[in-house]
Amino acid sequence: MGVTPRNDPEQDAAVAPPRSARLAHEQSRAQAVACPAVIVVGGAILGVVGLLVALGVAGSATALRIVGGAVALAVILLGPGVVALQPNEARVLILFGRYVGTLAESGLWWVNPFTVLWRIRVSLRVRNFQSDRVKVNDASGNPIDIAAVVVWRVIDTAKAVFDVEDFEAFVIVQSETALRHLANTYPYDDYAPGALSLRGTTDEVRDSLHSELQSRLRTAGIEVLETRLTHLAYAAEIAEVMLRRQQAEAILAARKTMVAGAVGLVQMALAQLAHSDLVELDTERKATMVANLMVVLSGDHSPTPVINTGSLYT
Repeated sequence: MGVTPRNDPEQDAAVAPPRSARLAHEQSRAQAVACPAVIVVGGAILGVVGLLVALGVAGSATALRIVGGAVALAVILLGPGVVALQPNEARVLILFGRYVGTLAESGLWWVNPFTVLWRIRVSLRVRNFQSDRVKVNDASGNPIDIAAVVVWRVIDTAKAVFDVEDFEAFVIVQSETALRHLANTYPYDDYAPGALSLRGTTDEVRDSLHSELQSRLRTAGIEVLETRLTHLAYAAEIAEVMLRRQQAEAILAARKTMVAGAVGLVQMALAQLAHSDLVELDTERKATMVANLMVVLSGDHSPTPVINTGSLYT
């Protein structure tokens, strides 16, 4: 009586590769032979001559016709193996449903002729994708219009062909998704010191978009070369209101800077007067001097001087 072995889930999990590893593909070099153009032309001519001899042109003998037919048949079977590649172009070779490698070097090559029906051309050139303007809420909940350009290229043809359905559509969808997530992460504008915003810290925002997009497109064997925002504005329905708010925040930030500078100047003036013994001021006169200096230094317009012809206390 046989004993059925009990399956150990932990052992099975350790032996079986993870699902992501089974689905991922890695580009490999296809087995190919460099094929000079002279051989290709000579083979074509030889095939035509063999075909003519096999058809009995010029009353060829039976044995010669057999040889000509064999030569023509060999050329017909081997000819589809010739592949011409341009620079920055690749061919993904599939043989009866199995990936057998990628041919990525430019030139004239001969590969397995039975892959002729399943060769997939993939361009390795640099490409641009200009996203449409999308409306999304920023981190503060304000609706904004945002768009970006993505510069990318394929670096792993096996992943681009086998791991995603359509790598070009994959780039479009993932770019728009990353752009929406970026807009939700940062506010449109923020005047706080050191705060990150879409409009104020363009370098950090660009690096964040590039990093997220590269992690998303790595599955498809795509390298992101550059990302950049091409449009950034408040949505039309709140543009006027947010413009006034933006102006008010800018004025407030400028006022804070002016007041901080004015206080420093007043402190420096009082310290220099006290150190030089040029004039002695009591507390009341110091307060008056501070008030006058703050008005002069923090005002919007140039002050109008008033000359006091009396004494200091009149």
